[in-house]
Amino acid sequence: MIDYIKGQIAELTPTAVVVECCGIGYNILISLQTYEALQGKADTKVYIHHYLREDEELYYGFATRDERELFRLLISVSGIGASIARMLLSSLTCEELRSAILSEDIHKIKSVKGIGVKSAQRLVLELKDKIVKGDGADTPALFTTGNPAVVDEATNALVMLGFSKAAIAKVMPALLKQNPSARVEDLIKAALQRL
Repeated sequence: MIDYIKGQIAELTPTAVVVECCGIGYNILISLQTYEALQGKADTKVYIHHYLREDEELYYGFATRDERELFRLLISVSGIGASIARMLLSSLTCEELRSAILSEDIHKIKSVKGIGVKSAQRLVLELKDKIVKGDGADTPALFTTGNPAVVDEATNALVMLGFSKAAIAKVMPALLKQNPSARVEDLIKAALQRL
C-alpha cells in the first residue's frame, strides 16, 4: 500500500496535482486545503489514499496525515463517497469540520454542496464518538518534546498493532518526559508495557 509520494510538482490545479517521482507522474486528486498548502512549492510529500474499484483506480492526496485520516473517517460513513468527502474537506478545514461534528452543527455541515440534512445527521451520529476518542486526529502534533519524526513513526507503528490514537496520546507524553531522545523502538517497547 502506498503511504505517500514525494517528488516534484509537475502540475497543480485546485482539484489535482501531478507529482513526478522517479520519472513517473502520479495524477493525484486533492482538496482545496491541500491545494493551498502546495501552492508555491516545487517539491512536495503527498499522503495517499488509494481508491480502487472494479472500474477505476484513483489516488487521493493530502498535505497532512491529519487530513487523510479525517477523509478516511468521512468515507466510512454510509452514503458518503470519496467525492463528497473531498468536497467537505474543500469547503471546511479539518478543525472546522471536527468542530461542526462535535457541536452537532447540522446547518454548517449541510451548507456543503452534496450534503443534505440526512447525510449531515448521519455524519454527526456516526463520527462524533470516533472524533471524541481521537480517531481522525493527528496526535503526534500534540507532543512538544522529542523528535516529531520519531514520535510519528512510533505512533503509526502502535496504531498498526491495534492501539487507538487516543490511548497512545495518553502514554506518549510520559514516555517522552522520561526519555526525550528516545529512538522509535524504545518508544514502542515502553508504550507496549503501558498500553
